[in-house]
Amino acid sequence: MVMDVHGRDLRYFLAVAEELHFTRAAERLYVSQPALSKQIRALERQLGAPLFDRGRQGVALTPVGTALLPHARAVLAAWEEGREALRRARAAADGTLVVGMSTSPGRGGLLPAIRSRFTEAHPEARLRLRQVGWEDPTAGLADGDSDVAFVWLPLAGADRFRWVVVATEPRLVALPEAHPLAARECLDFAELLHEPFLALPATGPELRDHWLAVEARGGRPPVVGAEIASADEAYEALVDGLGVCLVAAGNASLLTRGGVVTRPVHGVAPSRFALAWRATDPRPLVHDYARAASEVVSREA
Repeated sequence: MVMDVHGRDLRYFLAVAEELHFTRAAERLYVSQPALSKQIRALERQLGAPLFDRGRQGVALTPVGTALLPHARAVLAAWEEGREALRRARAAADGTLVVGMSTSPGRGGLLPAIRSRFTEAHPEARLRLRQVGWEDPTAGLADGDSDVAFVWLPLAGADRFRWVVVATEPRLVALPEAHPLAARECLDFAELLHEPFLALPATGPELRDHWLAVEARGGRPPVVGAEIASADEAYEALVDGLGVCLVAAGNASLLTRGGVVTRPVHGVAPSRFALAWRATDPRPLVHDYARAASEVVSREA
């Protein structure tokens, strides 16, 4: 007897069925490719039949997978409609807006300024801040746990979101203070090409590549010394000499706690920090918070 299949299993199946490529599907889902493959195999065992043919020519749906595909789409579409209805009802009932973030907005009182302008228009609304790990580059937007979120660009799945840039900052390089290059006042990125770098989780490949400055490497692949998923992990990896990393100027204080220094670096474009929301979200609270952010940025420009 087949046990109940979870929504996550169907989402994973649908992503692979539409991409016909496990790596691309994993990137779309913000999970690792091995985890996705393991989950698909578990679903196939549960259903008692293979869903995909995996061969040298690529990935293809089996007859069983083809039969399941339209039903999986219908179930997930119905569930998304239900989740959206629930989200709207909950928001209407308690007037709460969940603001996700993986990095504190800080930056000269940006968050209080947005809050002040927003609550002038919605004094009854409540704002709840939600800290999200670096494994999710959308800071909770993709899974619906955040209503708006402060994120770094580029944003994975950009067509699913809208955003307003709230800060543009130079990227600095953070190094152990004992590193030979730490004695320099300023560096060229070309001097760092052979250095091991600290990398963000692979669940956000666009952002991972941005902070590895792949675009400035002239086709040379980066050397990854360690993977980091928080500011604390980045600091410890730097102190342990596992690598260097790029950091936005506004976040330098998160890493320079002792034993780590930051230096300006030429040859890499600035970073962009943004407030984002789902493109399909029609709620006034969401759009008014975004408007407040835009007005604060315009006023300070």
